[in-house]
Amino acid sequence: MFESAELEHKLSKSEYDALEPQLRTDLLSAQFELLESKGFATVVLINGIDGAGRGETVNLLNEWMDPRHIEVHAFDEPTDEERQRPALWRFWRALPPKGKIGILFGNWYSDPILGRAFGRIKKAELDQRLSEFNRFEAMLAAEGVLLIKLWFHLSQSGQKKRLKAFEANPDTRWRVQEADWEFYEHYDRYREVAEHVLRCTSTGVAPWVIVDGSDPQYRSVHVGRTLLDALRRKLDFLAKGYKTRQTAAPLLPPVDQRNLLNALVLNQPMDKKEYDKQLEKLQGRLALAVRSEAFARRSLILVFEGMDAAGKGGAIRRITQALDTRQYHVIPIAAPSDEELAQPYLWRFWRRLPRRGKVAIFDRSWYGRVLVERVEGFCSEADWMRAYAEINDFEDQLVSAGAVVLKFWLSVSPEEQLRRFQDREQEAFKRYKITQEDWRNREKWPLYEPAVCDMIDRTSTENAVWTLVEADNKYYARLKVLRTLVTRLEDALKK
Repeated sequence: MFESAELEHKLSKSEYDALEPQLRTDLLSAQFELLESKGFATVVLINGIDGAGRGETVNLLNEWMDPRHIEVHAFDEPTDEERQRPALWRFWRALPPKGKIGILFGNWYSDPILGRAFGRIKKAELDQRLSEFNRFEAMLAAEGVLLIKLWFHLSQSGQKKRLKAFEANPDTRWRVQEADWEFYEHYDRYREVAEHVLRCTSTGVAPWVIVDGSDPQYRSVHVGRTLLDALRRKLDFLAKGYKTRQTAAPLLPPVDQRNLLNALVLNQPMDKKEYDKQLEKLQGRLALAVRSEAFARRSLILVFEGMDAAGKGGAIRRITQALDTRQYHVIPIAAPSDEELAQPYLWRFWRRLPRRGKVAIFDRSWYGRVLVERVEGFCSEADWMRAYAEINDFEDQLVSAGAVVLKFWLSVSPEEQLRRFQDREQEAFKRYKITQEDWRNREKWPLYEPAVCDMIDRTSTENAVWTLVEADNKYYARLKVLRTLVTRLEDALKK
């Protein structure tokens, strides 16, 4: 992929001086059009050979455009906090909002390339990471992010020449570290790995652009034009009102109308005395599990979904009664804020992930996209159809990073829900729990039921299984949640 870059393209100073003013003007104009429209976020990945001019180019972009609306992030070795989460966590936190441009140095490609070039990881692990990156970038593109991937290239002789020139000048000698010469010694291996990475991850939605770094003037114009063309195309595309279309086959209900929910026997027997007896034992086991030495190396993520008044809050309270208040965080999920709407859908959940030894309890969750957003039409069919795979990928990353992920759907009958709604209206201390929105949602029960069945069918995986909880009897439902939680957590900690 690097042959064209090794032609060592050049621009004379007069050619550069003739092109630069208009290019700067056009870039600034496109930047402010983006800022005004807030139609999408732009992410620029900066990767490549040491000495190929990555830093100088970013400084130049900040000079040519308004730096107040450019967010530059340089990633080094992950911190202790970052190591306790999935590898992509720190990059999710750096994504710019709609209307802004984010420039990411040392992004998600850096560690895998270096790890493979220096023999720290095997090819199979590298390819697994690259597949993960392709899915991540496809999701960003589907969320509207403009992703520009720049690889700055130099031939080995060009790199040596550049490093020696830096060392010879007292003003630039600081730029050359011992590690730069070490990379130079491993140039052939690094190039081999880089070619494989670029070939595997140059996709239709996020292609790599190779930048010849041998001539600063050519490099600057090439990068500026690449960014301008990408911005201009995306802005014009949105201005014309184009939208993505869904072409997948529809999800149809079973012909016999039998499904995962209506097959449940919702009113399971459980009296108060037996409930109290089992509750104390299960809470004791939970308390011991989360205080164990083994749990200090894991985290626990609990997801609670269910129809209104299904008893999610009561089940959550029976869990938190067994936990140290410093160890858990209950996260109620409501409609997204303006800040969250300016980011890809999963962003607001990535930023709430717990570190090791902690518990995050989501009261409603990322499944809103395939439930309320699907039913209410808050997103397109294309959005919620692709969300199943994106959610599965998200949860796989959580589990791979050491999290125990448990998901509960609390299922209540329409008759029991009605009774609970009426009780809430009659009890003064419960009236805050019932709103006109709850009554309106109840009328959409026939739409929610197939959405729930599709969700469970498509996102109950070996890493994150759904537990269906028969919730007409609150005592039974709470104990089933606790028993499932304790059993699976204890099994996970034994591993």
